[in-house]
Amino acid sequence: MVMTRFSNLKLVYIFSVALAILTIVAFFSASGITFVFAQNVQQAVTDREATLRAELDQVEKEIAIQQQILQAKQRESVSIERDIAILNAEIEEAKLKIRARTISIERLGKDINIKTETIGALSAKIERGKDSLSQLIRKTNEIDSFSLVEVVLSNKDLSAFFEDVDSFDSINRSLNELFIQIKDAREQTSEEKQSLSLKRNAETDARAAIEVEKRKIESKEAEKKKLLALSKQQEKTYEDILKDREKRAAQIRSALFALRDTAAIPFGTALTYANMAFQKTGVRPALLLAILTQESNLGENVGTCNRPGDPPEKLWRAIMPGPNDNSWRDDQTIYLSITAELGLDPDAMPLSCPWHGGWGGAMGPAQFIPWTWDQYKSRVASALGKRVANPWEPEDAFMASAIYLSDLGASAGGYTAERTAALKYYAGSNWNKPQNAFYGNQVIASAQNIQENMIDPLNF
Repeated sequence: MVMTRFSNLKLVYIFSVALAILTIVAFFSASGITFVFAQNVQQAVTDREATLRAELDQVEKEIAIQQQILQAKQRESVSIERDIAILNAEIEEAKLKIRARTISIERLGKDINIKTETIGALSAKIERGKDSLSQLIRKTNEIDSFSLVEVVLSNKDLSAFFEDVDSFDSINRSLNELFIQIKDAREQTSEEKQSLSLKRNAETDARAAIEVEKRKIESKEAEKKKLLALSKQQEKTYEDILKDREKRAAQIRSALFALRDTAAIPFGTALTYANMAFQKTGVRPALLLAILTQESNLGENVGTCNRPGDPPEKLWRAIMPGPNDNSWRDDQTIYLSITAELGLDPDAMPLSCPWHGGWGGAMGPAQFIPWTWDQYKSRVASALGKRVANPWEPEDAFMASAIYLSDLGASAGGYTAERTAALKYYAGSNWNKPQNAFYGNQVIASAQNIQENMIDPLNF
């Protein structure tokens, strides 16, 4: 009875396995057809790609020409005609940049569509492969429930037994091959998804850059309109306009730039620090200034701790974790080391108060906690040519923030990289949570305002 039942089950198993393998092999072959189709789609857009590439190359050449015109005009003596020519060159350059980025968006759009289709095909391939494999595994488990004695007794002779063993070995090898194929498909899917994410970020950056160029054109057109309204007999009026520009630039430079837990500094000084940091890290000055502005704004809402006369619950021993607290870091010991190295009184240095139920103790304009500052202080000192870096010194805080933002990816430039770095600066590993989005959005808006209304007017 056992032998008959086993023989029938074995035949059913072998037939089912063979059929399943054929199904999976056919599926993977069909998937190959899908990829061939994707390749054909890619081939179909190759001609369009070539056209776009050629158009982009031409646009880039035209941008270079406008930059040469701009440089030549900037060397000429100041006059209405010269400044109008400069504005025309800048407007034309901005329009060409918009065209270049529009071409890039079109190219990215095609790539994104192909990547999305490829990911869909790979996902379907994996799911169907998993279903077929699960059937094979269930049937294998059914056979494994029989003992070796039962398997041997079910065969009419020894040669038939070994034939069955060979068949089972062949099936197991096929199963292993299928596992490898599915594993490879998963890895390829992961790579395609990562590539897709990068292309979508690039598309977002290109669209954000277009908006920046559009605002530049609007501003330049308005300035050009004013100049065109002046006649040759109004050169003296134009001299007054230049004086107004110089006065406005002087006001911007002298305007105080508020900083957290230290005295405000002139904006011109802040921009000098930001430009120095840019040279060392590649982080855009406007972004760095926006981060420090945001930290100062947060300071207005949070208040400060560890000031002379503060109650015990607001002093450093109470607001930051120490060696006896249930925390992964010991800020108290590091804080004492920092202040001792700088010759500062630990009981008199302004620190951030706890916020949202967490720890306080962040130091200076950049708001580094002692543990983080300890990781960066040697790099900051090296960048500035100092022996010891001070988190309460504006110049040191600027460089520290820039180095940290660079480590977070801000030096790559563009909307996506800068916003993500700002969010990580604020929220760490929780940067992508919706409740933290406000910080990144406010920093980007502030950077735009600083660039257009405070930095650009200094470059007239």
